[in-house]
Amino acid sequence: MAEQALSRPVQQTGASNPPRRFASKRFQENLTSIIATVVVTIGALIILFPVVWMLSTSLKGQVEAMKMPPNWIPAEIQWHNYYDALTFNRFDLYFINTAYYAIMVMVAEAISCSFIAFGFARLRAPGKNLIFMFVLATLMLPEQVTLIPRYVLFVSYFGWRNSYWPMIVPAWFGSAYLIFLVRQFYMTVPKEYDEAALIEGANWLTIWWRIMVPLSKPVIGAMAIMSFMFHWNDYLRPLIYIDENKLFPVSLGLSMFQAPFGGTPLHWLMAASLTAVLPCIIIFFFAQRYFMQGIVVSGVKG
Repeated sequence: MAEQALSRPVQQTGASNPPRRFASKRFQENLTSIIATVVVTIGALIILFPVVWMLSTSLKGQVEAMKMPPNWIPAEIQWHNYYDALTFNRFDLYFINTAYYAIMVMVAEAISCSFIAFGFARLRAPGKNLIFMFVLATLMLPEQVTLIPRYVLFVSYFGWRNSYWPMIVPAWFGSAYLIFLVRQFYMTVPKEYDEAALIEGANWLTIWWRIMVPLSKPVIGAMAIMSFMFHWNDYLRPLIYIDENKLFPVSLGLSMFQAPFGGTPLHWLMAASLTAVLPCIIIFFFAQRYFMQGIVVSGVKG
């Protein structure tokens, strides 16, 4: 019996199956990666399509810019369109006004939202969660609903007509979305830091400024980027409160290129528009690491 058992041929097992399964799994991963790359590339081209059209139109002459169907490559590149557009109607002054407005609001929201979020995340008070729910409920309220009451308050009572104060002062009371964003990050910070600081004699204001703010640099950076971009491109609120041409931001300054009965210098308008979005593109390009990190760490804990 032993000799018969030894003389039997050894049957092949499934030892060759794992390499086949591994190769099949690797092929599926490569195929998924290729499909994802193709989809992302197509999406990027669709998003960049208006920017390419703006760049092409900004380098054309006025007659060629109005031609239909458009030529993607200008017959003769007109680099002076950018100089003509930026010197048209003191457009450089519009940039100064917009930078002042966007930076002031960005600083105000960064400080106020961080401070308010610290209170919701760390301090104990009766009805705190209910108040936080009311703050989040304001996100469902369209801005147009409160437009008239705020206009009456700031213009009729405070006299802030042709001023940026109606847009800067409310920023010191925070933004619901940004408060929620920072509060989510503060909830991930261990409370042992607070307890250790309290034992050492620190108060809550010191804990916020000396501990929480340095730890929350990524989320504060993301908040600052979003605030700057939103208010740099803001059109509605400056349109409501500002009438004087010398106080116009870039968003209102672009409307100066539109002629009421045709003849709009489209090449100048595209050159000015491309220059107007350039600061946002540059800021996001250099700060995208902080932006993405801030968004990721804010969603770790609810």
